[in-house]
Amino acid sequence: MAVKFSDIVPEDSKLERLVTGFEFTEGPVWDTVQKCLFFSDIPGNKIYRWENGKGLNLFREPSGKSNGLTFDKQRRLVACEHANRRVSRTEEDGTVITIADSFNGKKLNSPNDVVVKSDGSIYFTDPPYGLTADFGVLGEQELPFQGVYRLSADGENLQLLVDDFEKPNGLAFSPDESLLYIDDTDGINIRVFDVNDDGTISNSRAFTEISGDEEGNVDGMKVDSQGNVYVTGPGGIWIFDPDGNKLGRIDIPEVSANMAWGDDDWKTLYITASTSLYKIQLGIKGIPVP
Repeated sequence: MAVKFSDIVPEDSKLERLVTGFEFTEGPVWDTVQKCLFFSDIPGNKIYRWENGKGLNLFREPSGKSNGLTFDKQRRLVACEHANRRVSRTEEDGTVITIADSFNGKKLNSPNDVVVKSDGSIYFTDPPYGLTADFGVLGEQELPFQGVYRLSADGENLQLLVDDFEKPNGLAFSPDESLLYIDDTDGINIRVFDVNDDGTISNSRAFTEISGDEEGNVDGMKVDSQGNVYVTGPGGIWIFDPDGNKLGRIDIPEVSANMAWGDDDWKTLYITASTSLYKIQLGIKGIPVP
């Protein structure tokens, strides 16, 4: 039976604003052990920690004007840092190390969003948004393209997967990891690729386009446990079935940038939107982060 929007967003689901007062929130990820949400405030140069019932705490300042956050297979925090033009990892002792900051001898643009595959390899997008004073550090772009990369699980090999996006941004795997979805903020579309046995991607094709008169950009993206695709866009979070058909939209009163599932049942969707953090209870599980 085809999924309906009401299966995903039940009629009694209510959007709740948890906390506000930020500059521009991004990159949320749920910590299954500490049972809390980490998220970035890019211009604020901070990473925050939100825990239900306990509220907000500052986790890291400065954050390198971090954007996307996730955990690797060893549950170490991985961050895309605009200001430092790198992907970093927080070790068990709290030390923050660089795991990727250059390609072919040239600095990365400003790593933006990141996902970890089940084999431990790390995929990230590298548009130039962080080469500005507000969202990073004013700097020159050294690479002549905006790439999408794969870092091997051992950290030894950084591989350029594709370089023909205008501004690659959000990315997410299908539940079985056979597909990789990548959205293009300037191209206002989502493309989907086959994931090969060696971790490379091929057979690029259009998944869907997003357009609207309201504020908001094609930015953060997630896929739920049934393969439905969620992407931020004009007016809120757009939801598509696995064939690219629009099911509906979760309206957000601010420009939404990204989202992450959390809580014990993985049915709570946390949303970073401009100055605020929101959550809404959904009817279908997301894909757990390690």
